[in-house]
Amino acid sequence: MPQVVPELHAPSRWTAIDLLSDLHLQAGLPRTTAAWAQHLTSSPAQALILLGDVFEVWIGDDAAEPGSFEARCEAILREAARSKTLYFMAGNRDFLVGPDFLARCGVQALADPTVLVAFGQRWLLSHGDALCLDDTDYQAFRRQVRDPAWQQAFLAQPLAQRRELAARMRAASEARKREQGVEGYGDLDTQAVLTWLATANSPVLIHGHTHRPADHALPQGAQRHVLSDWDFDTPGPVTRGEVIRLSTEGLRRVPASPPEGS
Repeated sequence: MPQVVPELHAPSRWTAIDLLSDLHLQAGLPRTTAAWAQHLTSSPAQALILLGDVFEVWIGDDAAEPGSFEARCEAILREAARSKTLYFMAGNRDFLVGPDFLARCGVQALADPTVLVAFGQRWLLSHGDALCLDDTDYQAFRRQVRDPAWQQAFLAQPLAQRRELAARMRAASEARKREQGVEGYGDLDTQAVLTWLATANSPVLIHGHTHRPADHALPQGAQRHVLSDWDFDTPGPVTRGEVIRLSTEGLRRVPASPPEGS
């Protein structure tokens, strides 16, 4: 974590800000994608902050070819950016989202972590994966793929080759998920969270990544709020998807609506 944490100061005219993460959008999740697009345009918030893993995988900005799923997502974001201010923070699945794509969408990049200064409060925002210190295998992988030399070498490969490699990585991740479940993944390290909060001079951390939506009271009066993942496609009576909405009234959880026509 940097010694000086970047800050995002909300304009006084904003009355609400929505935070969401872990949609894991892909072509095979049409209802989840539709619910996301619907929320981007219908939310009463003036700003929406995407805290990572918006996409299940991102292999480079050039993947948004005409007719592709990535190009459709680009169009959705560009349309939403006409009426709202949008921010994107990279997650462990979409860390290769680059400035070209964001510029085409009209979306602003956020560093991980960033302090959001809004409504008389300092809210520390992160995707959360950097604080899962018990997951040593993942932390080693994270260091590898966040290295600029690794990213440059990966993006230099032909698009088809990158798609193939990404598919293998996704298959390995899904196999691990089936074997271990959500509980098999490490949770955030409490001491590391407190250190981050102290450095950022913030009493509250908001993050995603763990797929364990909850509100945690921490030592020293600090708080940790975990965002929900989204899933409107898995058959069954239970769907998932909510945002954390910040306003002058504080923090509250707001369920995302199923896509229209469902």
